[in-house]
Amino acid sequence: MKAMVLNAITDLLGNREPLVSTDMPVPEPGEGEVLIRLSACGVCHTELDEIEGRTPPSRFPLILGHEAVGRVVKTGPAVQKLGEGDRVGVGWIYDACGHCAFCRSGLENLCEDFRATGRDVHGGYAEYMVAPELSAFPVPGIFSDTEAAPFLCAGAIGFRSLRLADISDGQRLGLTGFGASGHLVLKMAREQYPRSDIYVFARSEKEREFAVELGAVWAGDNTDTAPEKCHAIIDTTPVWKPVVHALANLEKGGRLVINAIRKEDTDKSVMAQLDYPSHLWLEKEIKSVANVARADIQGFLDLAARIPIRPAVQTYALDQANEVLYELKTGKIRGAKVLVM
Repeated sequence: MKAMVLNAITDLLGNREPLVSTDMPVPEPGEGEVLIRLSACGVCHTELDEIEGRTPPSRFPLILGHEAVGRVVKTGPAVQKLGEGDRVGVGWIYDACGHCAFCRSGLENLCEDFRATGRDVHGGYAEYMVAPELSAFPVPGIFSDTEAAPFLCAGAIGFRSLRLADISDGQRLGLTGFGASGHLVLKMAREQYPRSDIYVFARSEKEREFAVELGAVWAGDNTDTAPEKCHAIIDTTPVWKPVVHALANLEKGGRLVINAIRKEDTDKSVMAQLDYPSHLWLEKEIKSVANVARADIQGFLDLAARIPIRPAVQTYALDQANEVLYELKTGKIRGAKVLVM
């Protein structure tokens, strides 16, 4: 099979081709696993964190990618529900221990033995992959493969972020950063909280225009002050600076939900600008999002099909993966980017 492989940590701005097109054997499914012939895989900002070492892969060489969609072509021993021909999607959660207190309570995203697709095991930038049956989710027939791909991470992590934001209908929601996850959260929020005004903070004028097209009542730069303070803000940016400004835009008693697996260190000194009376006092709080649980993926797929939610998608060939990653790094974003096999 063809695969785009990462062989070492590198600086993406200094090395615009970190992935190497490689011929590899088609993997064999083990016990409880399925072999999937892939048709699409979304490209996520977390891949940049892996390539540049902020959340480094556990081994090299490694196939990245954790928004993978395809059809089951072979099942391993003990597979019970999936069969050949079933269309499935695989997200960031590959597996967890299954027996710790977190796993038993549905919080396998917090398990010490959590393993991530495309970081700890081979992922979806390839023509085939194996995955545990428990982490391969049937894709609703209403969606094409390329539409479904960003649902496996951008949608699922957005679903979890919105739930952790804990707003009521009519309360104001802010979104800092407006990439793949942000635009899906906006679509979700408009359906679930129709009386809530949504404010978007984004560095790109095109992203701001896109947010207004999708129903935001206001869109400004990450450093701007919104017309009214927000009861909750979800931050999906990779850097620290928007965090400080988001806290300044938060209503008393409000919650900032940080949806980022890592923050880049380039502007860490910005946190020195954090002013307790202005940014944190009056019972404001900060909540981080850690990975996704299986229930987040299933929950978002169900919700997306019911509404339905249609993502904005740009498609590329598998061998264009380096080009797509560079676009993501340099902020050329409108919705989700998806590789097509």
